Amino acid sequence: MISRTMAADLPRHVGEHVRIAGWVHRLRVLKSVSFLVVRDRSGLAQVVLTGPLDVGEETVVEVHGLVTANDRAPGGAEVTGPRITVLATSTPPPFDLYRPTVTATLPTILDNAAVALRHPRLRAPFEVSAASVAGFRAALRERGSTEIHTPKIVGSATESGASVFGVDYFGTPAFLAQSPQLFKQAMVGVFERVHEVGPVFRAEPHDTTRHLAQYTSLDAELGFVADHRDVMALLRAAVAGMVAAVAQDAPAAVALLGAALPDVPAQIPEIHFTDAQALLARHTDTDPRGEPDLAPAHERWLSAWAEREHGSEFLFVTGYPMVKRPFYTHPDPDRPESSNSFDLLFRGLELVTGGQRLHRHADYVAALERRGEDPAAHQDHLDVFARGMPPHGGFAIGLERWTARLLGLDNVRRAALFPRDRHRLHP
Repeated sequence: MISRTMAADLPRHVGEHVRIAGWVHRLRVLKSVSFLVVRDRSGLAQVVLTGPLDVGEETVVEVHGLVTANDRAPGGAEVTGPRITVLATSTPPPFDLYRPTVTATLPTILDNAAVALRHPRLRAPFEVSAASVAGFRAALRERGSTEIHTPKIVGSATESGASVFGVDYFGTPAFLAQSPQLFKQAMVGVFERVHEVGPVFRAEPHDTTRHLAQYTSLDAELGFVADHRDVMALLRAAVAGMVAAVAQDAPAAVALLGAALPDVPAQIPEIHFTDAQALLARHTDTDPRGEPDLAPAHERWLSAWAEREHGSEFLFVTGYPMVKRPFYTHPDPDRPESSNSFDLLFRGLELVTGGQRLHRHADYVAALERRGEDPAAHQDHLDVFARGMPPHGGFAIGLERWTARLLGLDNVRRAALFPRDRHRLHP
């Protein structure tokens, strides 16, 4: 059998007989000739027919024929004198996949994701997502990190008992993991630097364009840090690696969506949380001082300020109040009410949260007791720190939120395969 040729490679095979295979993207029937457009993972191929062909869109076909040069065909070449074999038939798609724009509503797209995502514009975000993950992994590996894979069924809540999904684990109450946080901290004691790409689950009753109940988290943790700025430096390298990988591996997808990739500064600007609040109080209609977090409108204003004042689409906000951070967060030694933690804002949205963690057993016990929690409920985790752990810290990036922001998508669900939210459990 002739080996399969991809649509994008046809111009290199002019004058040769080839075999292509894919889906019927469109069939245009004219008076004396018809044009069958076949779509495969690389793009579109035009097949010239002189006889009738009764196939519907999304029918799977195999085509044998001669590659002929034609400047008006996709890529400058087409297949002539074809012999066509139908491999599988298809019911009509929910909307025309051959049209360059998508007129279907988001619910229609999500309800029919398995076929809707074949549209080049709807598929493009996932090409960018895949490139981003590859860039993240490469950047971490280059810096001595080991990839790990941790359990997604856990015996206790990682961050808050109010936002977990409960499961019956052979008669024992358990939960879907909110993050790999406790496991990746433990693995710092084994590998010093670790990273993970995997699903996390948040049972939070959000119904917004930027929240999901399940999303993909890009996590990293590193040991022997001086403080949270070492973590920020690694995050900057990871983000730069992700942008570079998208530019290299998915330029056509970025261009198709009309997106602009950001420049990642060698030194991302930063501002302390209290200074950010003071800035907002002076220059906006609200005074957020005393609040433990930034409102979405404040994140947008600060991002615009960073771009205007520093020429950066990224901004670190450091020193969030300890009351807003998880129990394992390390306080600022000089300002104990503030934490050695940060958020990374990107184009008006909080993209990453991270910081330095506690690493001494006694500090963990004291932190839990201050919050009125029983240390015994965290015994497995506390045992890790009774056996010698270095100063460490880490961060987590939400992949779908990153992709949506990078591409300017109006809803994070457009960057999620089969998204899960308050209302969607199928398909």
